[in-house]
Amino acid sequence: MVGFMKPYENLGEARIDEDTVLSLHKRDGEFYLKYNGHDLMSTAYTYSEELLADVGCKAILPDKATRPERPRVLIGGLGLGFTLKRALQLVGSPSQVEVVELMQPLVEWSRTFLVECNGPLLEDPRTLITQGDLYDVISNKQSGTYDALLLDIDNTPDDLIKMGNERMYTPDFLKKIQQILRPGGRVSYWLSEPDPKFKKLLEREGFEVVAHAAKAHAKSKRARHCIYVCGVR
Repeated sequence: MVGFMKPYENLGEARIDEDTVLSLHKRDGEFYLKYNGHDLMSTAYTYSEELLADVGCKAILPDKATRPERPRVLIGGLGLGFTLKRALQLVGSPSQVEVVELMQPLVEWSRTFLVECNGPLLEDPRTLITQGDLYDVISNKQSGTYDALLLDIDNTPDDLIKMGNERMYTPDFLKKIQQILRPGGRVSYWLSEPDPKFKKLLEREGFEVVAHAAKAHAKSKRARHCIYVCGVR
């Protein structure tokens, strides 16, 4: 007998622009964030989102001599909250982990539906939620603001989730990212797959780039995602 696949339960929907719809669903106890009907991320596959925090925050852990007195981390994109959850576990106190999220419904879903898997992450006193476009938020930051930037916005610079995001991969914006990092700071990019062209751009603009292969699940046989950890030369 063919197994019966339970249907998705639709929990919410939000439109990024006229061409892009995000939606939250639940099936068999797992949550799924979809992009125009296609799976974007789920609570069943969180390994690479957690790894983004692991490799991006490595230099500011409590046991590191390089740890600043009060680390400041910026996460670009809340998603289902697993990068935030892992960053809070890692950086200890005192610290601040700021999340820039364009879509207010995603913030509300974290406070409601996703509390059952992530707990009240947004109520942690170290968490700061900034609602807005990441490009605008970073453009208005002062020099030397952050020790770590963890960016999970697009699949790759050539596979954007939102129109207009291409401006975040220009030389001028990469220079702005360098400015807002404190000495020794790192910016880390989650990518759906390795992107040699983007890696060359980062290196040309003054970053030292270390690539980390990232599995979708800890037990996956193949690492198809990639994380670039970039320090300023």
